[in-house]
Amino acid sequence: MEINVLWAVGLCFLLVGDGVKVEASHQPYRNLQSLPREQPYRTAYHFQPPKNWMNDPNGPMFYKGVYHLFYQYNPYAAVWGNISWGHSISYDLVNWVHLEPAINPSEPFDINGCWSGSTTFLSGEKPAILYTGADPKKRQVQNLAVPKNATDPLLIEWVKSPHNPLLTPIDDIDPDNFRDPTTAWQGPDKVWRVIIGSKIKGRGMAILYQSKDFVNWTRSNKPLHSSTKTGMWECPDFYPVSVNSKNGVETSAQDIFTKHVLKASFKDCDHYILGNYTLKTENFLADTDFMDTGFDLRYDYGKFYASKTFYDSAKKRRILWGWVTESDSESDDIRKGWSGIQSIPRSIVLSRTGQQLVQWPIKEIEELRTNKVSFDSKELKGGSIFEVSGITASQADVEVSFDLPNLNEAESVDPSWVDPQLLCSQKEASVKGTLGPFGLLVLASKDLSEQTAVFFRIFKRNDNYAVLMCSDQSRSSLGDGLHKTTYGAFVSMDPSDRKISLRSLIDHSVVESFDGEGRTCITARVYPKLAIDKEAYLYVFNNGTLSVRISKLSAWSMKRAQIFPIKKRRKPQIN
Repeated sequence: MEINVLWAVGLCFLLVGDGVKVEASHQPYRNLQSLPREQPYRTAYHFQPPKNWMNDPNGPMFYKGVYHLFYQYNPYAAVWGNISWGHSISYDLVNWVHLEPAINPSEPFDINGCWSGSTTFLSGEKPAILYTGADPKKRQVQNLAVPKNATDPLLIEWVKSPHNPLLTPIDDIDPDNFRDPTTAWQGPDKVWRVIIGSKIKGRGMAILYQSKDFVNWTRSNKPLHSSTKTGMWECPDFYPVSVNSKNGVETSAQDIFTKHVLKASFKDCDHYILGNYTLKTENFLADTDFMDTGFDLRYDYGKFYASKTFYDSAKKRRILWGWVTESDSESDDIRKGWSGIQSIPRSIVLSRTGQQLVQWPIKEIEELRTNKVSFDSKELKGGSIFEVSGITASQADVEVSFDLPNLNEAESVDPSWVDPQLLCSQKEASVKGTLGPFGLLVLASKDLSEQTAVFFRIFKRNDNYAVLMCSDQSRSSLGDGLHKTTYGAFVSMDPSDRKISLRSLIDHSVVESFDGEGRTCITARVYPKLAIDKEAYLYVFNNGTLSVRISKLSAWSMKRAQIFPIKKRRKPQIN
């Protein structure tokens, strides 16, 4: 019996014991994602609810053996509005059960929406939710909810605090720019800290609050950090990472072996900075600041926004989720009946240099791999292309490593080339170069009239090399009314290594790509008309004049994740 079937059977017993029933006779609910001609863009192994609108991930956590994912959700339509906290659970972060929403607009302090927030474990490992509500005047206020029954591992029901709203936009705080509380952290002084995204007098900032009881909060006399270059900070995140271990670190950890990450969502991207945090003085000293010249640290350089991390105590790792928005129109979303997916969860650690973060898809996703094809040591001459056959190219995981024997012959980089996205747009996959473009053509039609190219170009820069990584959507679809943006980023490279690698996760309408060490990630949404399901193809290509060598390529078809919608068991009517 496959592991996902065992997972499903065990979960059914647990759910029935909690007074919750699984629909479809306890069988995996496949029909939401098994009609590819009717739903060619619905994903097979990325998280998304059965229908309707979804945006930010909220407060993911691991509790009593169960992973919980909360998310911004419209229960009634495939467009933004009526925002609730959707709630799904899993044992492995791959296969999911959809529960009833955890929090719905119902009180004056959230009647116009239960917006983003986070979960925190209080003393005794009791979970709590801090979230932003929109009140009758549409002011943004901060609220608290706790489980009705903390012994329930599924956390089916949540109760809003009678003290709500805990925080309101007073003094100089703009009531339209005061939202998205983070996971709180606690110092040895037993005082809780939390930051809330804001913009005051043109400065994006993380307003810092302190509390001894998690109910009564006092604003600090200064923000944790601020910037004049960013605009409003949405969905901030603040957490420690280890400087000498690949293990994750619990959010309240404070020692000399950690650095802190401050993330803010603005300008349609998730930017982060690294620095040192001193709890006693509440001082965060950043190594570099947001939007500093020459530093553009992002989780992802494509479609990835409003992300949230959590500490997975079961496996001692920190995991990152991000909202992957659509690139089609609102009318398309209404026609599909859904909008928005979540990225594959990623483990996140500090790089060996300590200058950036490294991300990689969680190991559990590899349980879906099947039908592997692979080959070693194949020369890829300039202008060549060949098909990788034997897998389902619309639903795949691909890893390829390239040797660069002609690295010394790379063309020199123009000093004016400082914007990688612009450079990728100008030098798309069809534009010949010297060492590159080379990489993958994914979700491609047989005649290549549709293709999404994920590739590298390599340039000389003084005594070093500049590696450009691109995700080119310019030919991704013959359809109209789509955003076919091309994304790009520079990738650091050790010239003595003379090799570079790429991994792409392909799932019908989303392509998540990682350079081989996870230093650079690019996510794209595409909607091909021809390259759908079995009519999608995968190719490796080299459109440079110099040869490269494929040292190893491995590709797998990906099985569908198991999805179970469930609902509360109704009490019988008594006549």
